[in-house]
Amino acid sequence: MRAIERIRGYVNAFGSSKRHRGDLAGWLGRRPQLLAATGVYESALLFSNRLDPKLKELAELKTAGLVSCEFCLDIGSALARGAGVTEQQMRDLPNFRTSDAYTDLEKSVLAYAEAMTVTPAVGDDLAELRDQLSRELSKGQIAELAATIAWENQRARLNQSLGVRPTGMSDGAACALPEPRV
Repeated sequence: MRAIERIRGYVNAFGSSKRHRGDLAGWLGRRPQLLAATGVYESALLFSNRLDPKLKELAELKTAGLVSCEFCLDIGSALARGAGVTEQQMRDLPNFRTSDAYTDLEKSVLAYAEAMTVTPAVGDDLAELRDQLSRELSKGQIAELAATIAWENQRARLNQSLGVRPTGMSDGAACALPEPRV
């Protein structure tokens, strides 16, 4: 059921795009193997449903904000709204640690996304955060979260390097913003 809701979210988000729709497809269409591989991985994450979609969307937004991918923030904000992320949560992403808009679990997810996104993504911080998450999430859910964050890093960095522009999926609505480097 979660997969169907997420697919609806994607359809609605892409249906609301107003401009630059073909940026990414224009690039990846030149390398069909990469386009196909991207589609397979996107689908695998879409159909991995052990983790609450809201947690996934929060992690993706945090990652996109840290990488400053405007396309990812545009689509991510649209998808996040559909998953129940509030405007306050989108506004408070840069200051999630001190915000009352998040639960303790959501703060842990955001800290994990941040730790995986900064370079280098190694050290005791990740181990401690993984241990903290394991108090509320199963190993399968943590694996799904880590794969989601890693993929958003890949996605955002690819979009940035190819100049993929926002499409207006979040025009007129709350949208997460790029964050200053930590």
